[in-house]
Amino acid sequence: MKLYRQESEDLTARPRKADSKDMVSHMKCLWADRRPGILDRKPGMDFAVLVPLIEKDGEFRILFEVRSPKLKSQPGEVCFPGGAVEDGESRREAAVREAVEELLADKSQIEVLAPLDVLITPSGQMVHPFLAVLRGYEGGFSEDEVERVFTVSLDWFAAHEPEEHIADVVTEPGEDFPFELVPGGRAYRWRKGEYRVLFYRNEEAVIWGMTAKILHSFIQMCGEAGIGI
Repeated sequence: MKLYRQESEDLTARPRKADSKDMVSHMKCLWADRRPGILDRKPGMDFAVLVPLIEKDGEFRILFEVRSPKLKSQPGEVCFPGGAVEDGESRREAAVREAVEELLADKSQIEVLAPLDVLITPSGQMVHPFLAVLRGYEGGFSEDEVERVFTVSLDWFAAHEPEEHIADVVTEPGEDFPFELVPGGRAYRWRKGEYRVLFYRNEEAVIWGMTAKILHSFIQMCGEAGIGI
């Protein structure tokens, strides 16, 4: 009897498993307003860029950089100031920091206006753009990262739609992939994706890829909001 009572006490001490109605209510209470995360994100794949507006001769222009040919990644390409988000800083702070470093500007010259739409690339990079006004900029830049800078008027982009081309995105498993666990094995039919690639042909340079896609999204925002440019 003593042993039986001890076992009964142990059983009654265990937490009662919630019934299905309690569980659903609890999940809803906990997670109804949860902000979804991004699956399969790799460390170091969070980037931030600044889209700088400069007022010149009574009009707003967008400032671009041409990446230094000395850089290992994307040398010679047109881009916005930006880079990887470092530990302990927000994405907005990262965008401003990179602009200060690359354009040799002072932080006080940069007024961040708004976050723009986030871009996720086929390689898994998450790019967070921020629209900003850059005041009193005199054209300086870090030669370690930038070959030259140039500006293009907002009016030009409003009058020119980008060229659009499609690149295939395919899945290529490695040789150590466990094909025996997949129906069809090596003959499994992986879905093929598509990735839009945009090009602006301007007399200053060809603006394409991530930079063109971020820019096009911003121009569309202006049109939808009735902002005349």
